[in-house]
Amino acid sequence: MNTMNEQHELYENARTRVKQKKRLYFHFILFLIGSIFFFSINKVFKVGETYMENWYEWAIIIWFFFFVFHFINVFITNRFMGNEWERKQTEKLILKQELKIAKLEKEIANETRLKTESEQRTSEVTKKDNSQKNSE
Repeated sequence: MNTMNEQHELYENARTRVKQKKRLYFHFILFLIGSIFFFSINKVFKVGETYMENWYEWAIIIWFFFFVFHFINVFITNRFMGNEWERKQTEKLILKQELKIAKLEKEIANETRLKTESEQRTSEVTKKDNSQKNSE
């Protein structure tokens, strides 16, 4: 059963990566077509030349930066901070929490033991005092 879950998880991770790459490639094609479109609108139809002659260059540069961020996200960030990284970080935090819980349980057990010993000593002293009062 465990290997079946692992296989399903591997399949889902692979499927997610394929979708990410597919979206990136689509973004690249859209960027190329959009850049050609901006260029042709400016040069062929003379749109926006009265305000800013090379406005299309700025539009293409800004879009290019968005594409670079997308590329970094897919091929760099997700490679280092993907599902495996999340799993390791989660396991690390769970272990840290379990250690804290164990430490707290140990402290509680120690305090309980000390409290019980203190109560026993108090009751012994009280019995001793009572027995001395009764003997007088």
